[in-house]
Amino acid sequence: MAKSIIFHLLFASLALTSCSTQAPKGTIHLNQLGFYPKGPKIAIISAEGDGAFSIFSADLKKEVFRGQLKGPQTSSFSGKKTWIADFSEFREEGAYKLAVSGLDTSCAFEIKPAVHRQVAEAALKAFYFQRMSTELPEQYAGQWSRPFSHPDTSVLIHPSAATEKRPAGTIIASPGGWYDAGDYNKYIVNSGITVSTLLSLYEDFPDYFDHLTISIPESGSALPGLLDEALWNLRWMLTMQDPDDGGVYHKCTTAGFEGFVPPQQATSPRYVVQKSTQASLDFAATLAQAARVFRKFEAELPGFADQCMNAAVKAWQWAKANPAALYDQQKINEQFDPDITTGAYGGRELEDEFIWAAVELYITTGDEHYFKAVELFPEEEITLQSWGDVRTMAYYTLLRHAGSLTPAAQPALFPLKKRFISFADGLARNTEKTAYLAPMENEARNYVWGSNGVCANQGMAFLYACRLTNEEKFLDLALANLDYLLGRNPTGYSFVTGYGSRTPMHPHHRLSETDGVENPVPGLLVGGPNPHQQDKCPGYPSQVPDESYLDDVCSYASNEIAINWNAAFVYLAFGVEIVRNNE
Repeated sequence: MAKSIIFHLLFASLALTSCSTQAPKGTIHLNQLGFYPKGPKIAIISAEGDGAFSIFSADLKKEVFRGQLKGPQTSSFSGKKTWIADFSEFREEGAYKLAVSGLDTSCAFEIKPAVHRQVAEAALKAFYFQRMSTELPEQYAGQWSRPFSHPDTSVLIHPSAATEKRPAGTIIASPGGWYDAGDYNKYIVNSGITVSTLLSLYEDFPDYFDHLTISIPESGSALPGLLDEALWNLRWMLTMQDPDDGGVYHKCTTAGFEGFVPPQQATSPRYVVQKSTQASLDFAATLAQAARVFRKFEAELPGFADQCMNAAVKAWQWAKANPAALYDQQKINEQFDPDITTGAYGGRELEDEFIWAAVELYITTGDEHYFKAVELFPEEEITLQSWGDVRTMAYYTLLRHAGSLTPAAQPALFPLKKRFISFADGLARNTEKTAYLAPMENEARNYVWGSNGVCANQGMAFLYACRLTNEEKFLDLALANLDYLLGRNPTGYSFVTGYGSRTPMHPHHRLSETDGVENPVPGLLVGGPNPHQQDKCPGYPSQVPDESYLDDVCSYASNEIAINWNAAFVYLAFGVEIVRNNE
C-alpha cells in the first residue's frame, strides 16, 4: 500500500501536544519522538535523583513501569555525570512520560512501530523547500509557500571559467537544483554526495521507495517520489557541464553571499566559476550512479539514463586530462574579478574523488578499465564519508553490488568487508562508557562544523555494517545516534526543525528567516554542536564540544542547515525504520 505524506497534517503532528516545542531544557534527555516496541529505550538523566524512575501514561494518571537508574557515567568532555534510565523491556504501545523521583518529568513520547516515519518523510520533503527556479504553491508548501525565485536562466561565465568558445560574460542557463544550505547558491561538490546518498538509499531499499509518495508537484508520476526529488537536482547538475570539453563548473553562485532577504529579492548577478577536477569527478560519480538507477525508468524518462552516462564519461575524461585543476578561491580572486567569497568546497587531495568516480563508472558499465585505473585502498583505514572525503561512497557501492562484481574486482571484496567491519567497530568503541551512550560521543574530533552530519553519516555506516554481519548491535548503534539527534544529547534539543518537544526555532537559513512564518521550514537538520564557534556569535552556552550549540540565526557554525547533512539524516532515519520494522 502506498504511504503518502498529507502536508496539512504533517506539521500538526510534529510533536505531541503535551509539551510546547519551546519546552526548556530539563534533566531528562531522550528521543523526543519515541521508541520501537521491541527496540532499545534509553533516557539519560543529567542530575542525580533518588535512584528510581517511572514510566507513566501521558496524562500522568497511571504508572506503567518502574526501574532503577544505572550509573553514574562521566563525560570525557565536561566531566559532568549522567545516569541511565533503561526501559527497553517495556513494550506496550502508547503515549508516555518518564519521571525521575526528586527531579522533573519528561515531555510526552510514543512507543509504536514506525515511530520515525514522519520525521524521515519530513526530512525528505525538506528538499522540496530547498528547490530553486520554481514557485512553491500553498498546495504543497503550506504556510511556507513562496513565489518563483532564482530562475538562473541568465548566469554569467566568470573569468575563471572562460574558454575560447565561452568567454567571460557569456550568458548560459543553469536553472533548477537545490539551495545548498542557508545561502542561495548551488555547489556541485556538495550536490554530488547529497544526491548520491539519496540514490544509495533507493538502491538499498527499492521496494520500500517504489511505494512511498511525497506531497510534491510530481506526485502521482510513474517515478518514486524519492527519485522525483533527486531528479530536480540532477537536471541542474547536467547544466553545469561545459558541452565543449566535458569539464564541470565548480559552483553557480553570486560573488558574495546575499543578505537575509527573501529569495525573490535576491537578484545579484550569478556566475559559474572555474571548472575543477573535484567537481568533475563528483559529477562523474553521481551521474554514473544516476544512469544506473534511472535505467529501469526508461519508459518514463526516455534517454535520460544515456544522457547521464554520457555526461559521466565526459566528466571522467576531462578529469583524467586535468588531474590537478584544484579549486583555490584565493588564487582565483588574485587573478580575476569579481572576487568570489561564497562557499569554497575546495580540496587539495583528489585521490578519493578518483576512486569514487572510477567505482561508480565501473559498476554501471561493467568496464574493468575504470576499476583498474585507481588504487582502491590507498590507506589501510576506512574513513567516514563527507563532501571532502568521498572514498567510502565507493566502498558502499561495491558492497551494495557485491554479487555482480567482475573478476577484476572480486579479490577486493573480502578485504573490503573485513576493513569495513573493523571501521564500524572502531566508530563504536567505548560507546558504553560515554555520558549519552551514543557513538557520536566517542571522540571530540566529531564535533566540527556539521557535527550532526557526522552523527548521521556514522549511522549510515552502522546500517551497512548491520547488513554485512546481520549483527543487531550495529542496528542498535545506528538507532543510538538517531536518538542522539532527536534529543538524547547534552543540549536538550531535537536537532530537526519541527520534530520534538524542543527544536531549533532560529536556524541560519535565509528561507526560514525571511518568510514571515514563526516556525522554520520543517524537517531540516541543523549543524549541531561546534566548539570552534567560527561565527563568533555571542551567546554560546559553552565551549565544551558536545554542548557548544546556539539556536540563533547568527550561529552559522552550529545552526545552519545543509543538504548533505539532511541527506545523511534521511538515509539514517529511513534505514532504521525499514530495517527495524522488517525484523
